[in-house]
Amino acid sequence: MNTRGLRSQLKDTVAVTGLCPQAGAYGVQDTLRKGFTSVKNELLPSHPLELSEKNFQLNQDKMNFATLRNIQGLHAPLKLQMEYRAARQIQRLPFLQSSNIALDTLRGSDEYIGFEDILNGKNVVGTHMR
Repeated sequence: MNTRGLRSQLKDTVAVTGLCPQAGAYGVQDTLRKGFTSVKNELLPSHPLELSEKNFQLNQDKMNFATLRNIQGLHAPLKLQMEYRAARQIQRLPFLQSSNIALDTLRGSDEYIGFEDILNGKNVVGTHMR
């Protein structure tokens, strides 16, 4: 019998109470073990379309890649993905904000002025409206 696998299964399933409480001894969250809390991370989307709006660019890229694959073959979306990855790696110094103009040029969004251009935000709702 393999006792090695059995020990690891038992170790993972046995709950130890009292050593790792949800809150610390004084009712405060243990930041070192749990990390910083954020109310934004705990909120659910307030509208059904909010998740769709957040993932718009990802969904648009997936649709474009599927279309490219059906029309030109497997090499076209792979080449474009490699170009996207290379364009994302081009950054300014860490303390300067990068405009990602190469990535905007590849996506074709350099020709349009959107809300994110005026409000200087990347996660502004409605950025894809043209």
